[in-house]
Amino acid sequence: MRQRVLRDGGVAASALGACALALSGLWCVGPRALQAQPREGARVDRVAIAEGGFVMGDDTLGEGDERPRHRAVLPAFRIDRTEVTQADWRRCVGARRCTSPRPLEARFVGPRLPQMGVSWFQAAEYCAWAGGRLPSEAEWERAARGPEGRTFPWGEATPTPRHAVFGRADATGFPDPVGTHPQGDSPEGVHDLAGNVWEWVASPYDPYAYRHPETPATCATAMAALGDLRRLGVRGFTGSNPLPNECERVLRGGGWNYGGAGLRSSNRVHHPPRYRLVMSGFRCADDGPASAPSAPPL
Repeated sequence: MRQRVLRDGGVAASALGACALALSGLWCVGPRALQAQPREGARVDRVAIAEGGFVMGDDTLGEGDERPRHRAVLPAFRIDRTEVTQADWRRCVGARRCTSPRPLEARFVGPRLPQMGVSWFQAAEYCAWAGGRLPSEAEWERAARGPEGRTFPWGEATPTPRHAVFGRADATGFPDPVGTHPQGDSPEGVHDLAGNVWEWVASPYDPYAYRHPETPATCATAMAALGDLRRLGVRGFTGSNPLPNECERVLRGGGWNYGGAGLRSSNRVHHPPRYRLVMSGFRCADDGPASAPSAPPL
């Protein structure tokens, strides 16, 4: 595999894939899935994230599954500027490449609202239609935190309603149209990486993933770690949720009904991939820097 040395002495993975080589405490992260060109009708508007090192995890604010704080390296990639909208999803359904989400109440319905109520499997199918894939957990965290490891996409300031959609009541709350809180943008201008809806990512939920960053999480590593936690009598790290008995998938970013402290960009939650939740959506990524078709308006 081709590599090149970073100025700080680390090793960066090439766009060909990932590496499992550590140098000066810096880990290359991957691998990444193959992807196709977007199908006609897909709206693709992705932000380029440069190859390089970045900070993952948190040793002070985070739960046990966010530790330790460490540095990692990713090849260049691109990530959707916004969460996938309901108008986007309807185009995929019209192309007969996506299936219907769960029925949604009126407060959750609107063309520029994020698409909610879809499973991890449905989200992955949409991203394949749009010429991409779900981002890995590492890619999502790099997009949200920038290379310097911000606590929130905008920096260190406590979340406010100017930054993100959060803290709304379960019984009456709802997300906002995507891209309407620019003060909460990430360093590269990605919208809504905190709040609005939780976002499915490709990675299995391995509670020990940040302890072995040189080894990408798999269902096998996830189940082994969960078994170890059971032997130790640990309940889990996501609120009152029990430890899973299956290979679950990670969601990132917080949602419209979540507390402000939980919007930190290192926060990890998890659910079975078949779940279709009204507080979860997704966005897609690709390997870049291949050109994409012009994005139709939202």
